[in-house]
Amino acid sequence: MARYLVVYTVVHQPHRLKVPAQPIPAGATPADIERCLFDRALDRRYLGQVAAKCYRPAVALFHDLVQDGFRLNIGFSETLLDQLAAWDRPVLEGFKSLVRQPGVELIGVEPEHSFVFYLDLQRFIRGLRAYRQRLEKGFGVPVAVTDTTEMFMGSDLYFAVARAGFRGAVMDGRPWVMDWRRSTHVYHHGLPLRLLCRHTELSDDVGYRFSDRHWSGFPLMAPTYADWVAACAGDFVFVGWDFETFGEHHWADSGIFDFMRALPGELRRRGVEFLTASEALDRFGAGAHDLPLPAFNATWAGDGGVGFFLGNPVQQAIFQLMHHAYNQALLTDDPRLVQIAVRLMQSDTLHMTQWFGRSDDQAQVSAYFTPREWWPLGPDGIVWHLQQVYKNFIAACGPAAVAAATRRATGGESGDDGAAIEAGPPPRGTRPPAEGGRTVSPRRAVRPRGRAAPPAGQ
Repeated sequence: MARYLVVYTVVHQPHRLKVPAQPIPAGATPADIERCLFDRALDRRYLGQVAAKCYRPAVALFHDLVQDGFRLNIGFSETLLDQLAAWDRPVLEGFKSLVRQPGVELIGVEPEHSFVFYLDLQRFIRGLRAYRQRLEKGFGVPVAVTDTTEMFMGSDLYFAVARAGFRGAVMDGRPWVMDWRRSTHVYHHGLPLRLLCRHTELSDDVGYRFSDRHWSGFPLMAPTYADWVAACAGDFVFVGWDFETFGEHHWADSGIFDFMRALPGELRRRGVEFLTASEALDRFGAGAHDLPLPAFNATWAGDGGVGFFLGNPVQQAIFQLMHHAYNQALLTDDPRLVQIAVRLMQSDTLHMTQWFGRSDDQAQVSAYFTPREWWPLGPDGIVWHLQQVYKNFIAACGPAAVAAATRRATGGESGDDGAAIEAGPPPRGTRPPAEGGRTVSPRRAVRPRGRAAPPAGQ
């Protein structure tokens, strides 16, 4: 029987692209280019909706719970923090107050919620380090454990996170990764970096099956869930949820807040206590087991493989444009343009085109969280304009790339790409909130409980 529960939540909002695509005028500055690419007004409106339904009441909920011995682990994308700093300081201060409570641990993340690790692993490492410093300075607490983007983890990312200097990392405990192993132990992959493996089924029971009236477990009550947790074999159960689970993915009238308030007492009655991530590593890290990690990265999204983000031709085309945009920005030697290119790598854009050519549950979720303001363009129009955003940026970088090449040819500048990138501002991150839904996470689609098969092609 597992005697401990580790709860992790991540808070994220995306940089939504400006659709229809806005032309970028000749001679535009990097700041002008950014304004043409990203829809700040749309971001602000969605942030206000999510803050009212989720952030304010959920912060109050968890603040009350930790006063009574609950343990919480929480991560923030940098984009979310920047949006709150610009548009909702009281919510930002509420999160800071929560993080400073005893029993709350701040978890790192890939700041831009991006796929930069597929294009530039060294920048990914630098981004984790820089964002860790920003978090520690801004919240006044240490950061020892990190997430990546969408809980991506594989052999290369394990070694990259270790090089970034973290003590531990989180990953999804997919059956096709764990094989015969249980997710209820601490693992490693040959280095001191320890891995906490998310219990996929128990996480998803709350994360997006909670208000599914067609699910055999509906309605999920705290005593039932506590029974499931207590019945798990192993040292501890690690569950991971979007913070927006509470009030946004599942509205208040679903009973999600009442469920969470009742859960700690039900678990204690069954002998289950709470741990932070670092407390779990203190208690069980010395006995960590070896876990062979796959060459293909696992994720908590969809069926657990990268196919959720790159499974259709539209996603693959946008991913190619992400490559070209980043390469073109590097050739400008301008760290401001490089930073914009990293922001254009956000995984959310790929998620918001997962519906293309599909009609299954995952596609319905993807379509649901695609901004409703885009849909008058129709599916083909959305795809065209999303691709045009990247093409416009690539074209806008052309003159700066020509100037940089000319300077190099004449010996005017050394063109130290690494230094230019490092000199840029630390990365940031974000996600599509709902327009009125109440059932599931925007990252993952509803699926029945049970052992998941390996994602196609992996």
